Amino acid sequence: MKALLRRLFHFLMPALIGVLGADEGVGIKVDWPQFRGPNSSGIGTGSPPVEFGPGNHQIWRVPMEEGHSSPCIVGDSIYLTTVDREQGQLAVVCLNRASGAKRWTTTLEPEQMEKGHPSFNPASSTVACDGERVAAYFGSYGLVCLNLEGDVIWESKMPLTKSFSGNATSPIIVGNHVILYRGNYTDHFILAVDKRTGVEVWKVKQDEEITGEMACTAVPIVVDGKLIVHSARSIQAINPDDGSQIWEMKAATTATSTPIVAGQEIVVAAWNKMGEPALRPRFPDFQQLVAANDLNDDQLIGKKEFPKLWIFHRPDGAEAPMNGATIRFERADRNQDRQIDSGEWAAQIGGIEKWRAGYQTHGILGIPINGKGTVDPGTIRTLETQGIPEVPSPLFDGTYLYFVKNGGVMTCLDWRNGRRVYRTRTGGKGTHYASPVLADGKIFSTAGDGRISVLTTGPEPQVLANNEMGDDVYATPAIVDGVIYVRTHSSLFAFGGGKK
Repeated sequence: MKALLRRLFHFLMPALIGVLGADEGVGIKVDWPQFRGPNSSGIGTGSPPVEFGPGNHQIWRVPMEEGHSSPCIVGDSIYLTTVDREQGQLAVVCLNRASGAKRWTTTLEPEQMEKGHPSFNPASSTVACDGERVAAYFGSYGLVCLNLEGDVIWESKMPLTKSFSGNATSPIIVGNHVILYRGNYTDHFILAVDKRTGVEVWKVKQDEEITGEMACTAVPIVVDGKLIVHSARSIQAINPDDGSQIWEMKAATTATSTPIVAGQEIVVAAWNKMGEPALRPRFPDFQQLVAANDLNDDQLIGKKEFPKLWIFHRPDGAEAPMNGATIRFERADRNQDRQIDSGEWAAQIGGIEKWRAGYQTHGILGIPINGKGTVDPGTIRTLETQGIPEVPSPLFDGTYLYFVKNGGVMTCLDWRNGRRVYRTRTGGKGTHYASPVLADGKIFSTAGDGRISVLTTGPEPQVLANNEMGDDVYATPAIVDGVIYVRTHSSLFAFGGGKK
């Protein structure tokens, strides 16, 4: 009976969190069963320490093989994925939650290892667990389902994914279905398989063309019996029983950030690389170009005189590899005489501006849950168009929406009217891959260099601490029962012990 109740609890909790709203879910004792916890809300339980780091409020630390997947915590176990590039192996690892001791490792040997952006890792996908099964996904292998002892129950092997960014999406478990959204050059679909047998229940091919800028890393969520999928250039509501589409809204998005539930809306950070002016630096006209760079006064620009000029550029997070695209001298030098004159420069800039104009403005969008068919744009609330995060997912505390972009720039909106309450610096710097999480009225925001900033919620933010992990952190932390679990590039930490 207890086992049955536990399984029922794990099945109902993600949907319950979505119905209640994040603020009411905070007080409910739950596990962290998938990426960003219950229904990917990012809401933890208990009172984790404000100040922590190696040796400070540290319960335990265990070295880990490399990987960027986040901890999945169910019962007394923690599940992670890892990769050993030298051995050509992927793995699902189970640890004891209380001590960090390793319980088991299940290794997989793909024929090839997936490649992607330099910041990508082949073990970037977070596993899902419902207390009966552990579902893991690797773009190099496919879906794998294990029991709680680490035995492989079934596999659904898939072709090697090919994409610019790497396919860092994560599965979820909904009832008896394992759900996966997978988008890359090789294939593009939403899939449901039976968690008990691995048999395909339904598979819906996606028609949107995949381009190099498509990330397709967003994790589906469930609300009001609908599967919400942030997909390439759209947000969709799907019937989880048969895969039929309930509604769809087209958007200028690369499908990077996982959506959340706020009241009767889906809130999603729809981002694209030129969606706001800050991502589109202005170009000098030819006179300005010559005045600043013409070293030999011939009123032309040679290759050695040509400066770095960004077509698009993330101004915060510039230390990240492949942080934008620049104008190539060879493209501007149209007659190939190794000089750029005023006519060539005007043609080059005109072409880029025409290309830029094809990108729509992105933003934080509020989408009614109970739509039908093609969603009427008039029903969509565009809550914000600036400071939109590329990777991190937003948070909702029942009143306010929070989101963090590169450079540690946090924005707070009043969800009811969309009014910007504040924009502030968290203390984190550079590129942000991990999503912020919330517990005990505090936001934990993680920068890629391993600084975890802790801020108060509400309209008057206070930065309570900036905690240095001493290693890069791309994985989103988990918070359960007052313990925050942080995966760095080399270790998994558990920090607890109350407020300090």
